[in-house]
Amino acid sequence: MDLASIYRAEYGRCVATLTRLLGDINLAEEAVQDAFTTALQKWQTAPPNPGAWIVTTARNRAVDRLRRETTREARHAEALLLHQPDEPQEVGPVKDDQLRLIFTCCHPALAPDARTALTLRLLGGLDVPEIARAYLTQEATVAQRIVRAKKKIRDAGIPYRVPAEHELPDRLPPVLTVLYLMFNEGYSATTGPLIRTDLCAEAIRLARELAALMPDEPEVLGLLALLLLTEARRPARLGPTGDLVPLADQDRSLWDRALIAEGHDLVRRCLRRNRPGPYQIQAAISAVHTDGAATDWRQVLALYDQLLALAPTPVVALNRAVAVAEVHGPAVALAALEDIDLPGYHRLPATRAELLARLGHHAAARAAYDEAAALATNETERAHLQRRRTELTDPRRTS
Repeated sequence: MDLASIYRAEYGRCVATLTRLLGDINLAEEAVQDAFTTALQKWQTAPPNPGAWIVTTARNRAVDRLRRETTREARHAEALLLHQPDEPQEVGPVKDDQLRLIFTCCHPALAPDARTALTLRLLGGLDVPEIARAYLTQEATVAQRIVRAKKKIRDAGIPYRVPAEHELPDRLPPVLTVLYLMFNEGYSATTGPLIRTDLCAEAIRLARELAALMPDEPEVLGLLALLLLTEARRPARLGPTGDLVPLADQDRSLWDRALIAEGHDLVRRCLRRNRPGPYQIQAAISAVHTDGAATDWRQVLALYDQLLALAPTPVVALNRAVAVAEVHGPAVALAALEDIDLPGYHRLPATRAELLARLGHHAAARAAYDEAAALATNETERAHLQRRRTELTDPRRTS
């Protein structure tokens, strides 16, 4: 495994562990970054446990930095760090370092967007462009949110500690958002390989930890079900040559039946609770897609109608339009796209292109494919859009 892959896989764990040891998010992140810089200079091959090497090196770097400081607070922090046991234990409901850091970053004193942006940076190791794509916003805006969140944590003295059990439900919505966005980045990466299995696996692992911590929260179960059912389709998502395979064209025999069975069981548990929420409804949609040999699009559309009522976002409206096309035809779906505003989001013109092509408007479809390809940041997705464009009929024979 190369250093870039190790960075993606280990960064969040190392920052979480160092934050527990140091009690300072900024110092932890800087120490981990310094340790990876040292690894770049020293490693010929990666050690057997690269994460442990990074944590040890980062801790030593933090001690060195504190020794250079002259303040009483720095000397006190150094003394605490030097006398930390190798595996310090903390009493409280959250045992996992990363899950604990997620709850810490999702403190109610921080603005909602700042919470999730900071957590995606620290836990997922996502870069600013990747987080900006997840938010469908500008990179400069995301960078400012992260800086403000760190400053707020420092200035307000927000402690790195385990939330009390009665505090957990109030912290839950942004935690769910973080895990959802982390998985999405893993499933459709901003750049590089389309799928980052390490990020998908980590989001699922943390979702399982969260479900064990809060087994009576239906939205937690819904999110876990959604991630499992989406992950189940991953083996069929790319063709033998690495080309993107749309859902309708996937070989369903490649889907992971064990994950599908687990996901369906979780969806049934959610239904019995009768407290529907956005993640549960998305999980139910995924359950319909993975139930049987073909998708029941009328059921999918009915579920999207419920989801749009609970979460009236442009992305939900766009996904609903896809179901509308299958039930009522591409012309009705195309009309539904007119009121959707998603600047910079390549899937909007890509969906428009598909609908126009189905209607036989190939010239307009090609223009929409060009727009989508220009907006796509992942090469695999861009290549798929360009390939779909070339598959259209010769323009001299169409409108």
